[in-house]
Amino acid sequence: MDEIAAIDKAALRRAFNRAAGSYDAAAQLQREVADRMLERLDYVRLQPATVLDVGAGTGYCMRHLRTRYPAARIYALDIAERMLRQARAGLSWWQRWRRCSAFMVGDAEALPLREASVDLIVSNLTVQWCPSLAQTFAEFRRVLRPDGLLMFTTFGPDTLQELRAAWAQVDTHVHVNSFLDMHDVGDALMQAGFADPVMDVEHFNVTYADVKSLMHDLKAIGAHNVNHARHHGITGKRRLAAMIDAYEMFRHEGRIPATHEVVYGHAWAGSAAAATPGSISIALDDVGNISRQRKG
Repeated sequence: MDEIAAIDKAALRRAFNRAAGSYDAAAQLQREVADRMLERLDYVRLQPATVLDVGAGTGYCMRHLRTRYPAARIYALDIAERMLRQARAGLSWWQRWRRCSAFMVGDAEALPLREASVDLIVSNLTVQWCPSLAQTFAEFRRVLRPDGLLMFTTFGPDTLQELRAAWAQVDTHVHVNSFLDMHDVGDALMQAGFADPVMDVEHFNVTYADVKSLMHDLKAIGAHNVNHARHHGITGKRRLAAMIDAYEMFRHEGRIPATHEVVYGHAWAGSAAAATPGSISIALDDVGNISRQRKG
């Protein structure tokens, strides 16, 4: 399996455009995951001339990539134009004058770049919003130069499992986005022709004072339910209250938890001969449970 439950891209674009102004204040987890992903570049011998940040959002990874690779040309791509406006506003006057970064509104499944034009692709918590993982990775492979590197993170199926279970007590509608298993993501990398893919996973337990605080954060970062199968009517107060009551079963030490399973992956755009089936490495020893205390 390499397909994510049907994503409504128009709804996705609207959600992230609306969240552009509130995203940074609520995206602590996204920044933590980005930091951990970017730290892995310390162990890679690569001095890219061209870097592509897919799902650049408000520019957090882009700014760190600029510091790490000051001579590189960095392309920031996102499906939401307002997110990129926020990212561009974060550049210094000197960076704007040098034009060392370029901003592109675009789709990860149809990258607006020519073949073999990029040395490094970085993508933080974006792949889960791409309906076809096969198409997404094929595009990444297409634009990477030989021996180029893809480094990314995505959410795994345990993400928001408590919210999913609470809604299941109320009705049968799809209320929470679905996410692919680490092994499915690794298989999709191999099928796209990547060499030496390495995958591992980490669990974050973010806690809140109440369910409304969790839902406020999800809305603030644009993480709405954007599945085509979602219920398109207004969620009534009675059903919402029933879901909140069901969520209380997870309360522990005065807080309600929200699990996030984060999948880390990297792979090389080697020659076709280098992409040998069965070469994937699953670093299960790196699996951990990390708690992050949040004020509700």
